[in-house]
Amino acid sequence: MTKAAYSLPISDLAPALRDGRLHPVDLLDAYLERIATHDPALSSFVHLNAAARSDAEKAGKEIAAGKWRGPLHGIPIAVKDNYLTQDMPTTAGTAAAGLDLPLRDATAVARLRKAGALMIGKTRMHEYAWGMETPPTRNPRDLSRVPGGSSGGSGAAVAAGLCAAALGSDTGGSIRIPASLCGCVGLKPTFGLIGRGGIVPHSWSLDHAGPLAATVEDAAILTAAMSGPDPDDPAAVGKEAPHWADALESGVSGMRVGVCRRHFFDGLTPDVEDAAERALSSLSAQGARITEFDVPELDGGLGAIFAIELASSTAYHDHRLRDGNVADFSPDVRTLVEIGRFVSGADYLTAERYRRLLGERFAMQFQEIDVVVSPTLPLTAWRVGERRVRVGSEEESVLAVSWRLTYPWNLLGLPAISIPVGNDRSDLPIGLQVAAPAFAEFALLRVAKALEDSFGTLPRVS
Repeated sequence: MTKAAYSLPISDLAPALRDGRLHPVDLLDAYLERIATHDPALSSFVHLNAAARSDAEKAGKEIAAGKWRGPLHGIPIAVKDNYLTQDMPTTAGTAAAGLDLPLRDATAVARLRKAGALMIGKTRMHEYAWGMETPPTRNPRDLSRVPGGSSGGSGAAVAAGLCAAALGSDTGGSIRIPASLCGCVGLKPTFGLIGRGGIVPHSWSLDHAGPLAATVEDAAILTAAMSGPDPDDPAAVGKEAPHWADALESGVSGMRVGVCRRHFFDGLTPDVEDAAERALSSLSAQGARITEFDVPELDGGLGAIFAIELASSTAYHDHRLRDGNVADFSPDVRTLVEIGRFVSGADYLTAERYRRLLGERFAMQFQEIDVVVSPTLPLTAWRVGERRVRVGSEEESVLAVSWRLTYPWNLLGLPAISIPVGNDRSDLPIGLQVAAPAFAEFALLRVAKALEDSFGTLPRVS
């Protein structure tokens, strides 16, 4: 192979493994060497899998015997620390007492193992999937910057070439935020497409499982492998693995691309705004029709999702609150969990009514458009320790600004993807977000791949 294995996407690694030009053990060793060299500074992993080498040896024997399982066979994947795993402990990013999780595979992990993937280790996350920073993990593009959260370890590991891809969870943007800040692809599929059995919950009606990957195609491969029935998740829709290969070659000619300037284009840094406009121009040049629309109800969406998330998280942690086990939570997470006690039943029901209203408004818009395109975040990665950032003329908390453009798609359960579309003047990645109606990942992937072809992918950090 002419390129270092760690720098290649799964779509290139898979044929090399299948044809015997690359052995799973050699690929695993390439990533382990990268981890040993770079992760002391990044701190993206909390655990490495001692069983990974024997799994790689087994995969090599199966492939040599002609028992090829598909494009993930022999591919090392990192797992966010809120997914249960049979061969590694799960801590959900906390050192506080009161957590005792079994050694078994989450449904998504089990599906990846069935597809032949190797679990290389567990990635660091912001405690209990709250927060937008994932301390002490650093951004591989600039070690003075945050990687985003709560799947920051996964985003950093993928961008640094420490694994082929990684799993994340997304309640208000926690896959797409690290993908945008670290410069990789993050896909949040439709609510229920990937079952969440065996994933430590944060908010039952908002949580989504999904991948962070080097390319749009890799994200599609992983999502298809994890999709399907899940007896441990009542919200799982049970759809069989989708076939999206044609979406990656279809282009965008004739597609209707929606732009909602209210909310999604408010308060952007100039570099982010310029990148988004260039992306829209590129889609138009490729034959897409750009249509502007407005949803005034977006103005109240943040209050709705925050009420639902606070109430859900506090309900999950109720026994820890009563037992006093939140005392050792990190201060930011403890505050949020305790605030949830003040969300009343009436507040929660009002938020759910607002969610339904917002869904109806977007359903009407999706009769006229195929996707919605916007920046993923209003800004690029902020410095470690910053609590407030200036975006244009406004100063905002990093919590508020970081999920402002991502949370609507969690509130509505709709699929959304973040892809890199270049860098800002400080050479930090800029992410673009594409969202679509429920189970319209085909349309979403068409647009994402067309943009990736136009703007390229960001190389792994060397």
